[in-house]
Amino acid sequence: MLVVVVLVPTVTLVPLLGSGVLQLFTVWQKEKTEAGQAHDIGASATGLFVSLERERRLTEEAQANPGSVVKEELAKQRAATDRAVSAFRPLETWNTAVWDTGNTRHGLAKAVARTGHSLDSLTQQRRGADIGSSSKDSAFLYYSGILESIVGVFDELTHDGKPDVIAMRHTLVDLLASVDMIGREDALLTHGWRTGYLTSDEYGRVVDSISTGQYLLRERVGPSLPDEEAGLYRSMTASQPWQTRANLERQLIGARTSADTNQVTLPRAGAEWRSSVDALTSQLLHILRLQSDNASSAATKSADRILAVLISISAVGVLAVGLILVTSWRLTSILRRRIRELREVAQDLQERLPDAIARLGRGEGIEVDAEVRLIEPTPDELGELAQALNLAMRSAVSAAARQADQHRGFERLLQRVARRTQILIGLQMRKLDQLERKHEDPAVLEGLFDLDHLTARLRRYEESLVILAGGQPQRRWRKPVRLLEVLRAAQGEVPDYRRISLEVQDETWVAAGAVGSLIHILAELMENATAFSKPPTPVDVRVAAVSRGVTVEIEDRGLGMELEQYAAANALIESPPQLDVLTHADDARLGLYVVARLSAAQGIRVELRPSAFGGTRVIVLLPKPLVVDRPATQPEPETVAQEVSEGPTASHRSPSPPAVVASPTAGSKETDDTPPLSGNQHQPLPQRVRQASLVTELKAPASAAEQTNRQPPPVHEQSNRSSATIGVLQRESRRARSAADALQHHAHEVSERNIPMMEDQG
Repeated sequence: MLVVVVLVPTVTLVPLLGSGVLQLFTVWQKEKTEAGQAHDIGASATGLFVSLERERRLTEEAQANPGSVVKEELAKQRAATDRAVSAFRPLETWNTAVWDTGNTRHGLAKAVARTGHSLDSLTQQRRGADIGSSSKDSAFLYYSGILESIVGVFDELTHDGKPDVIAMRHTLVDLLASVDMIGREDALLTHGWRTGYLTSDEYGRVVDSISTGQYLLRERVGPSLPDEEAGLYRSMTASQPWQTRANLERQLIGARTSADTNQVTLPRAGAEWRSSVDALTSQLLHILRLQSDNASSAATKSADRILAVLISISAVGVLAVGLILVTSWRLTSILRRRIRELREVAQDLQERLPDAIARLGRGEGIEVDAEVRLIEPTPDELGELAQALNLAMRSAVSAAARQADQHRGFERLLQRVARRTQILIGLQMRKLDQLERKHEDPAVLEGLFDLDHLTARLRRYEESLVILAGGQPQRRWRKPVRLLEVLRAAQGEVPDYRRISLEVQDETWVAAGAVGSLIHILAELMENATAFSKPPTPVDVRVAAVSRGVTVEIEDRGLGMELEQYAAANALIESPPQLDVLTHADDARLGLYVVARLSAAQGIRVELRPSAFGGTRVIVLLPKPLVVDRPATQPEPETVAQEVSEGPTASHRSPSPPAVVASPTAGSKETDDTPPLSGNQHQPLPQRVRQASLVTELKAPASAAEQTNRQPPPVHEQSNRSSATIGVLQRESRRARSAADALQHHAHEVSERNIPMMEDQG
């Protein structure tokens, strides 16, 4: 964009400069052409004018005195005139392109053509004068006409050019006209000085020539001559020949015309006239040549000045364009560098801010000044922009830190509330356990078991809330647990657990550290499968060993999802985001967030795929580090297998939940050859064993009544005990916790009682 800013003025300036230079070049070319034409025309026309003026006088003199001397002099002058005519003739052959430099040049071309046309009759006129076939008036008028046309050529040169050149050319025209007037006067008086008189017509022409010549020299030529020519002119007018001629002209003007003969008598002063006129004519022609040269030089100098201006403007223009380009490019480079620095700082902030926010989300503290790369401000507009960017960056990082503090505070508050709720749930479970031990009525027990089931689900929901708030599950195991028991524990936390069927191919044990997280993950996925598939379609759970560990496949027969939704869900599980519980309160995928958090923490891989039934198939891969060998001695209080009563063996497909409990004691083991039981078989009610959840060191001696109560009761008729059975599973599982876990709950209970009421209100 900045390059465009540089190019636009340059591209605009270059045509303007080029147009101006082109116009100036055109003017210079025109001036140069006109100056050259004027010089050529002036030199040729001036030589022709001088030659014709002398030939006119000698022709008049030869007619008056046809002597041999005059004829020889006339012949020499005719030869000089012929050379001048030959020099003038090329002007007639100039083509239209040479003359067509302006409208005024058309008049010049016509004047040159008119002069050339008059010269065509020169030879014929000379022959007539030699043989006497033409009168002296005819010769006088012919030569005067040619000279007048030559003056007209010079007059056309005054129509264009610079003012000073035009003024000099006007003076040159006046000089030519004054010389022509003196020549006319001299030619007319040539006969008069010999005969002593003039006819009235000749006298009138002489008087007109005298008056016109005096006016031109006195009023037009004298005041307008430059210094050098003016000095020569003043010397001429002060000379004796000038005075002699002036006196003779005054005598001619005062002469009287005879009424009888219509003639004017002239004084006897022919010799004085000749000497004075020849001297004055020579001086005037010298001044004429100087003025012509000066006019040509002025025109040439004018063209040279235009050329100098053209060169100067071109050079200055080129330098200006170059300076503009260099300066603009330099400024543009500086601006681009500074803008690039601003962009780099902004990009650096764009990269650092998410990292800072992520660290804030992980609970790490940050230093605002260390996270912000401040820009050194400068005293210009970009400096103001840099300062504003500094403020914006500091504000952004500070706002992110404040928001992270607020979120962490809210998460801590949420965790505190959830922990308190968990304590209350634990107390409720203990209360239910006490009630279950007091009552033996099947109807009462069934209701208590349903409440126990609901409480277990509520415990998982509260645990999910703790996980979403950044906490960790509280349920811990210190010894490995069979995968089948983990699956049953997860099944027991699902509302519609009756639709879930478990199929385990071999006996797999799960590391103690992953039991709690795996139960939660499987419970979330099983509940999701039952929620998004229509009852009474089953949800199949299958376990199989693979090269990288063990897989648990959960497959439902619902409507499934689109491929884009599967990709989004898998991406969420693969890279769990930092969840803002405030903005995702209504998100239906909160369960996936919990699964993503727990699976990422344990290294468990979870992937959703389309099912062949049209629903969704979830594959949970337990890596090899989480799959352990069976312990040498089966653990008693720490396994899910001892928390729940045993059902069908792992080698058969088990109905979910188990219909009955095979052993009433806490220390019994599941045998591999126990056959699956159908729902129609009558089995004894589950019996409670006091202190079964405690380790041996914490058990108190049992009374005789308790020993009696440990005996299996008689078989009762039960039509449907699924709900009660799952309650037994959950209750016994809960009671199988370690003594340390029980003591931890007790400590939470004590701390809960000591929390001030004001904090509860907050």
